[in-house]
Amino acid sequence: MPDKPAAEVTIDAALVRHLVVTQAGTEIADAATLPLTKTAEGWDCEVWRLGASAAVRLPRRALAAPLIVHEQRVLPLLAPGIEARGVRVPAPIFAGAPDERFPWPWSIVPWIEGAPGLGIRRSERLGWAQPLADALGALHVAAPADYPPNPFRGVPLIERSEAVAQRLDDLRGRGAIDRRQADATASVWGLGLAAAAWSHRPVWIHGDLHPGNLVADGGRLTGIIDFGDVTAGDPAYDLAVAWLAFDDAGRARFIDATGSRYDDATWVRAHAWAAAVAMMLLTHSDDEPAYAALGREALAEVTAAALSA
Repeated sequence: MPDKPAAEVTIDAALVRHLVVTQAGTEIADAATLPLTKTAEGWDCEVWRLGASAAVRLPRRALAAPLIVHEQRVLPLLAPGIEARGVRVPAPIFAGAPDERFPWPWSIVPWIEGAPGLGIRRSERLGWAQPLADALGALHVAAPADYPPNPFRGVPLIERSEAVAQRLDDLRGRGAIDRRQADATASVWGLGLAAAAWSHRPVWIHGDLHPGNLVADGGRLTGIIDFGDVTAGDPAYDLAVAWLAFDDAGRARFIDATGSRYDDATWVRAHAWAAAVAMMLLTHSDDEPAYAALGREALAEVTAAALSA
């Protein structure tokens, strides 16, 4: 059955053009005539390319509207440090407001050249390791006390343990994973629970870091997108990308590129978070084959060591 929530508004070219012209027409040259093409539709937002260098990002349901506000507030603070490392992020160049035809905030953001990372093979991602590690070094800095809260991302693992156990039982029950892989996954999660918790101030985290939110030109990482879940907490949540995005060689280079920023316990928790995200993808991607495939690949990476022992 479909997992993706239905859109609560109809977003078409006429609506997007209306918003751009009526609100940003004095700031975007040729706003009325620039080519406008829909390029992506996720669970929460749609993205329309506007000309050669910009894109319009709009929530497609009410629950996603706060995500746009978070990006508008936080990305201008984070973008300079990340982009100084050579990786672009979609910091809004115009913050749109609701009007009589569209009920929520929306943004115009820079267009980041490259292809979605999800379509690039793991064996070709080795070159992403260093720039991604550098970008996370700029991102994972102490956040102010009023950071956007998120009850699911960057929290202590114990707070997600019940949900993880339910997903594991579901996947096992419907034969989506076999007994050995289920046992290996449970072991990885258990080790994460047993590891020392994050004991420092919350640091900024992306909150949804996987290949679908990375942009690349083959082996060159060009951008990190979709900061709607940005929050602060344990950086291990973002570091799960080591298993979500890379093969053995890429993961080793990525971990090495982070240097001494993260201790061993953080990587154990990151491994556990990778297991949790892989199971989430497998559970909620019935109508998204690319993300279901990512879930299967990631879980294979997460459990490879245990299954080969």
